[in-house]
Order: sequence, then C-alpha cells, then structure tokens
Amino acid sequence: MAQPARWTEQALLLIIQVIKAFSTGATFIMTDTPIHVFLSHGLESGPGSTKIQAMKAEAETFPGIQAHAIDHSSTRDPATRLAQMREAMAECNAKPENTILAGSSMGGWVCAQTSSETPVLGCFMLAPALAMARYPQSSPLIQADHRQIIHGWDDDVVPVAPVLDLARDQGLPILVLPDGHRLENSLDRVVSEFREFLQTCLSDMNRP
Repeated sequence: MAQPARWTEQALLLIIQVIKAFSTGATFIMTDTPIHVFLSHGLESGPGSTKIQAMKAEAETFPGIQAHAIDHSSTRDPATRLAQMREAMAECNAKPENTILAGSSMGGWVCAQTSSETPVLGCFMLAPALAMARYPQSSPLIQADHRQIIHGWDDDVVPVAPVLDLARDQGLPILVLPDGHRLENSLDRVVSEFREFLQTCLSDMNRP
C-alpha cells in the first residue's frame, strides 16, 4: 500500500512546481530530459558564495531544472577547474543541448572554454577572466545558443576593455554596470538578468 502513497506525493510535488512556475512567470519545460545548470565560482570564492547561491536558487525555481554549484576550492589552476567542469557534466549525463553554464571570474572563463570545446544551450558569464595571458586559452570562442556577459566598469581584476573587444569580435551580448569585479552592488540586477536568460533558453527549447 506504500507505493501509491509515494506516487501521490510525487504528483503533488509536480503540481506545486507547476503552480509556482505559472505564478512567478517561469517557463515550464515541455521535455522529459532534465535541464542542467552548472555554476562555476571564482578564484577566491567558493560554491557557497553569494552570487553562485543566488543564481542556483533562481535556477531551481524553474520546474525541470537541476542546478549544480561545482566546488573548485581544491585548486587554483584554471586547467584543473576546467577538467572539474567536464567531470561534473559527465557525472550528470548532461546533454550539451540541455546544458546551461554560468560562472563568475575564473568560473566565467571555465564556462567559456567549456562551451568552446562542447557547444551548449547557454553560457552566462559574470566578470569573466577573458583576454588574460595567464590562462591556457585566453580568448576562447564561446559556442552556445544563448550567451551573455555582465561586467563592471570599475573592475580592477579583469579589465573591462579587452572583454568589450572580445565581445565585439564574437558578437556577444554584454551588459556593463557601474560596479567592481565582484558585482556586489548589482546582485539583484544579476539575478534578474539570469532569470531572463534562463527563460529565453527554455522558451527556445519549447518551440516546435
């Protein structure tokens, strides 16, 4: 008699998710395949950072999305962090066409480089460490159906000018805010932009 109860609980949870999606304006995913969102933090940060957790929480409001905050804290090497992203995607059996990458600073580079090797559904980058000589591939060709960069005019860690040049050369949408590298004064705007980005990605998936 326990089995029907479990199915009833699962059905109720799904109904609650759908109601939440419609009440918040979220896009409901018309597919049986989960959408994976992988979040990559910066060099001095961690998976529990404010921006990463805020974006993870936002992603989890969408029914059908599974969000993963990768822990890179064991290494400061960008190539090793890149390998950790690949491993996380493989462990989840994430299909590239159903994968959205989001990262900050070095995590932005990890997402960009991952997409250059394996084109994905979306690539969302905050103050990405692009056009910096110490990285294995300093200016990766970002390959995603949907791409977005958010940077700060006052960034003293990753200069905005070379990132603007890269965005122009690759035709990447870029939003530059009056903020520094951490974008700490723009958290609400970042989360709002991320939500809109996710909705755009998922809306395209639902098209016949």
